[in-house]
Amino acid sequence: MRMGNAARNDGTEALVATLGVEPQVVTITLDALLKQGRGVREVTVVYTEAPGVAQALAAIAGEFSGGTYPGITLRQTPVVSPKGPVADFRTEEDLRGLLCTLYGVVRRARQRGSIVHLCISGGRKVMGIMGMVVAQLLFGPEDHVWHLLTEGWHPGVERRLHLPPEEKVWLVPVPVLRWGEAGTLMRTVAELDDPAEVVAWYERLNRNARTKRQEEFIRRWLSRAEREVVQLACRGLDNGAIARALSKSEQTVANQLRSVYEKLREWLGHPPHNVDRNVLIAEFAPYFSLTEAER
Repeated sequence: MRMGNAARNDGTEALVATLGVEPQVVTITLDALLKQGRGVREVTVVYTEAPGVAQALAAIAGEFSGGTYPGITLRQTPVVSPKGPVADFRTEEDLRGLLCTLYGVVRRARQRGSIVHLCISGGRKVMGIMGMVVAQLLFGPEDHVWHLLTEGWHPGVERRLHLPPEEKVWLVPVPVLRWGEAGTLMRTVAELDDPAEVVAWYERLNRNARTKRQEEFIRRWLSRAEREVVQLACRGLDNGAIARALSKSEQTVANQLRSVYEKLREWLGHPPHNVDRNVLIAEFAPYFSLTEAER
């Protein structure tokens, strides 16, 4: 299912929150969103099997079953890897499970047409990091990532699931580079079920775009003589060896490289650092290795 803007007109909103042992992160965030007039109709709590989290889940569930949030559905979603429920993030497999879990929750909410609010203040820091990755992959312009900040509370202070009006609460919006603004990119991402496929596809896209841009510099910015010098320099040859290979004087090679550096500096957007042989090799040695291997 594609998740374009046309599907975002039903007015429903969903809160997705990462959870540790502090249940008030979820309830205070929800209270703040409702106070803003947000039409939240579903709350999904993403959690691990770590000690203390079950009590936090029970406290949140009690608020919903007790009638505090009529008309709002609570969903509890454990982080699961291929080996089962995750208690903590100790392996790459655990992190992959976290990414897949968050990706699936947000993707389903977007497919239903809901505006998504993602609170990343609860649980392990890596849960917030992975939440940002998912937001970058899936969010549209109406979706939001929030950081919750309250005044006066810190670990060890008595928990209060709801704060009185006089206490300050901040929902700080976290900037997200939204792929939803990229049209075709967003549609492609939305149709991939596995976030690992999205990451691999994105890496290929970046690699191809970088190679294409490098080829443009080599083919269009440099003369044929400069290209020959650059290619040998990227193989690690010094000026003397390049001069012998091309039957030129060392001074001619040095002059041509100086011209290349000036063009490269312009191509790179006039960076503050020196553009020299090291920069040239770092930028184009992988390009020549790739192109030569394909011949």
